[in-house]
Amino acid sequence: MLTSLEAIEAYRRGAEPPVPAYTWLRFLVSAEERIVNLERIRSIHELADANPVLDYVERTLRILDGLELSFWVKEILETVLVWSETAKGGTVRQRMQWQADGINLFVHNIGSAQLFDRFNEMGDTGTDKLLVIRSLIATHGLIGQYIRGEVPFEGNEPLTEIVKRGLLTPEELQSLLLPLNHSIIGAVSPELWNTVRSEVEELASLISSGEQPGAWSVRERLRKLRSGSIRQGENFEAEYEKVAERLEAIERARVDEAGERMPPNGQVFVGEAFDGGTGQVKQTGQAGSAEQAGANDYDGPMRQAGQDEEAGQTARTKQAGPIGQVRYSGLALERALQPLAGKTLWYVESALQEFSLEEVVKVFMLALQTGANTVSATTMTDEPVHHISFERLMNAMYYDYKGVKKINVYKKRIIEKFLRELAFEHIGSSRAPVNPHLAYKVERSPSAADTVFFTFEFSAAAEKLIEFCMEAEKSPLYEKAVLLLFDLFELRRDAYDRFHNEEEYLETMNRTADYKSVMLEFITGEKVLDIGPGGGVMLDLIEQRLPDKKPVGIDISTNVIEALNRKKQLEGHHWEVLKGDALNLKDYVHPGTVGTVIFSSILHELYSYIEWNGSRFNRDTVAAALRSAFDVLGVGGRIIIRDGIMTEPAEMKRRIRFLAQEDKEWLMRYTGDFAGRQIQVEYAENGDVVMPVNDAMEFLYTYTWGEEAYVHEVQEQFGYFTPSDYADFIGKVLGSEAVIVEFRHFLQEGYTDALAGKVVFMDEKGAPVPLPDSTCLIVIEKRGETHLDN
Repeated sequence: MLTSLEAIEAYRRGAEPPVPAYTWLRFLVSAEERIVNLERIRSIHELADANPVLDYVERTLRILDGLELSFWVKEILETVLVWSETAKGGTVRQRMQWQADGINLFVHNIGSAQLFDRFNEMGDTGTDKLLVIRSLIATHGLIGQYIRGEVPFEGNEPLTEIVKRGLLTPEELQSLLLPLNHSIIGAVSPELWNTVRSEVEELASLISSGEQPGAWSVRERLRKLRSGSIRQGENFEAEYEKVAERLEAIERARVDEAGERMPPNGQVFVGEAFDGGTGQVKQTGQAGSAEQAGANDYDGPMRQAGQDEEAGQTARTKQAGPIGQVRYSGLALERALQPLAGKTLWYVESALQEFSLEEVVKVFMLALQTGANTVSATTMTDEPVHHISFERLMNAMYYDYKGVKKINVYKKRIIEKFLRELAFEHIGSSRAPVNPHLAYKVERSPSAADTVFFTFEFSAAAEKLIEFCMEAEKSPLYEKAVLLLFDLFELRRDAYDRFHNEEEYLETMNRTADYKSVMLEFITGEKVLDIGPGGGVMLDLIEQRLPDKKPVGIDISTNVIEALNRKKQLEGHHWEVLKGDALNLKDYVHPGTVGTVIFSSILHELYSYIEWNGSRFNRDTVAAALRSAFDVLGVGGRIIIRDGIMTEPAEMKRRIRFLAQEDKEWLMRYTGDFAGRQIQVEYAENGDVVMPVNDAMEFLYTYTWGEEAYVHEVQEQFGYFTPSDYADFIGKVLGSEAVIVEFRHFLQEGYTDALAGKVVFMDEKGAPVPLPDSTCLIVIEKRGETHLDN
């Protein structure tokens, strides 16, 4: 066993680490701060009682110990591994002193190499062996970070220098790099090592031989940085093109506004970019022919954009402009992010993978600013920037929800709104909108002058309100806390954003495939709109069972649209989704071109949340949705409704007996919180409650969904018409052209089982009776002289 492992095991048994023989171990075990990539942990709470850095170092050493290597290789690599995380250790007082002494604790591999120089027990660092060890510490993890797009290949130059100076042969260096990176990456995840092993071997060979793989284009680097998001379903190529086209349109508008035209012979002027090192505007190109422009722009560390062959298309695409202009889509985005070339990005995936590509591009552009519209952008120097750290943002974006690390969705929604409202053309200008409760912060520290730190900073009031929302989760205060948050940041004040419940809600919707499949037999025409598609189950059913149809999901929620686009990309679906308003469908599709519009469990949400003429729970909202759908139907087209239904006669009463008396508190709480109408309850002497049948059912729907969904369900009214009322309403709203061809109602499967063992449902006299119908299926056909083909 490695001696370092013996020392760690002795420490875990309670022995004090020998001093000074194992200085590295003293630093690791005395760590008072928890400096860790949050990607690697399951729960933030576990950090309080754990030492994740020591745990990680031990895992690297166990992998190394199990490899069949020569003594000299193991000896060198053991020393490298035990020192490579020491910059994350030490007491708070030690760390303050280290920083005062010039130790770079923000760039951990550099800081660890500096600590090795100062504290290692091996003697003078000028010997060849120690120079090799120091170089390996200073470049610790950079191969893996290069694969992720975080570190440019030039970061590995200290390793190439080892060979150039004759300290090692290329073969000897490679024999060190492969097991070293096996230990580093395998300790994160054995599966990850198996995935990247061949790429590591290729990169180790290039480093050892002094070869360069070619600099990234912006597109290539962004693709690497978004690898986690791509695995989750992001359509990177499509999203990249959208951002590139948007920036290109801004450039065209600037030229048009200035009245400029292309120079003779198709010359172009490349434009401006912010220098991330100085914060000054600099020219990134020069006048030249259009065909030369791409190469002229990227003669430095950037590869010309046209070499992006991996994507199967060039990042630079010729476009004909007015008056003979020639433009290249993608060049504007390449120029905007060119200052990132040569810079190392720390914790970028952990901090930003939950955001869209467009939002990430905006964040990068903001990080390259050095003063505009920032909070206390301090200690700006003339020293070039080599590192951009998102560690502070990462640490601010996570907390434990139900014992598991989760993105702080409250902060995420607020930042998303901030970035949506921040136009690309306003970045770096005085025209950028100012939010009194949120600003971005770009900062440099005296102890790390070559590093820029980026984060978002909330006002004290906003931080307190976000903390209140976190503390109020799963309590009666939660709904009030969320509404306060919505008001402060002008977010949507409805349940389209279910925060943490969104994932579970969409999963639940996806489990309703059997219930929804009955609607398939009534679908007609080619184009089918699914309003409020939830988790996409109806879109999947139509695509699978009716392959001649063209299903399109329409939803008002950006988060739902993003989730569906990821699902589409991951699973290879052909349906489409649009962000749109169900009350104005003609804004998204041409009237008369739709065969079927489906409202599956969505009309009651529109009824409950959308204010119409100043009030929610308004039947006029349902009328507007039906008219909107009817207007886009062709003759013979259909509206299919699957939603809640009330029981008639409405004056009928039902008795409920709670089998657990404490559950009666649910009802008492519900009667005060339900937003739809005043719930009527009579309390009988024997503990039963007597309620109008429709009040009883509204309560039982919420009771069935449980505590997790309570804050949303008390804002919704599931049944809003009796059957006869619904039929009359459809006739009045849509007129004689609308014919109801199917109208049935039934008790949704699952309610009876869910309530068994919790309540006894009875008539007024106390005799047990079945639950009434909960759900309706209505098919409305638009009649005329001709009909759409079935």
